[in-house]
Amino acid sequence: MKNWLKIVAVILLLYAHIAGLLLGVPRLNILNETIRCLYFHFPMWFVMTLMYSISLFYSIRYLRNPQLGTDHRAVEYANTGLAFSLLGLVTGMQWAKYTWGTYWVGDPRLNGAAITTLVYVAYFVLRGSVENQEQRSRLSAVYNIFAFAAMVPLIFIIPRLSSSLHPGAGGNPGFSSFDLDNKMRMVLYPGVIGWILMGLWIASLRVRIRTIEEKVNELDYAKN
Repeated sequence: MKNWLKIVAVILLLYAHIAGLLLGVPRLNILNETIRCLYFHFPMWFVMTLMYSISLFYSIRYLRNPQLGTDHRAVEYANTGLAFSLLGLVTGMQWAKYTWGTYWVGDPRLNGAAITTLVYVAYFVLRGSVENQEQRSRLSAVYNIFAFAAMVPLIFIIPRLSSSLHPGAGGNPGFSSFDLDNKMRMVLYPGVIGWILMGLWIASLRVRIRTIEEKVNELDYAKN
């Protein structure tokens, strides 16, 4: 990842955090100041979806042309996506506690996000249960395709077809239709971009670490 993109990521996130805590927000019933959670909760799902999408791309690429480096990228982008998925769940639970009175309710979007997280946890369990490297990479690549196919309806389709407490789902109006004013957009959108760049940065670092570890293991094996 280019150094200037890293600098942009840091600047945007510093701005989003400072402005998100200090700038004014719309005063709405129930939400009140908790609407600031939008700045820290909403971007997590953007990054998660992007990371899983890139992981899917590399899984398909691996099945077409098996290479160890491609498998490394598939697993590390999925790893980063899972981290942001957990952050999305945690920030959402904190927000729910102050607006709905409890950390968890039987909301279709919450349940879909939790199931998606478990599906991707199973991806790593599968990788850890297979010793043969080539077989592990191929099986996890196939599973990754099905995991992404499950994520799309669980998060983006089913919640819109059923009753949901989330804005923009289950017939509820989205934030943009009544309370996401221009001031909030000036904080939210740069924050989304900053978190996306940060996710790409983290994933690229993890790929480099895994590649180095693989080379070290190969050298140790050659010495023995």
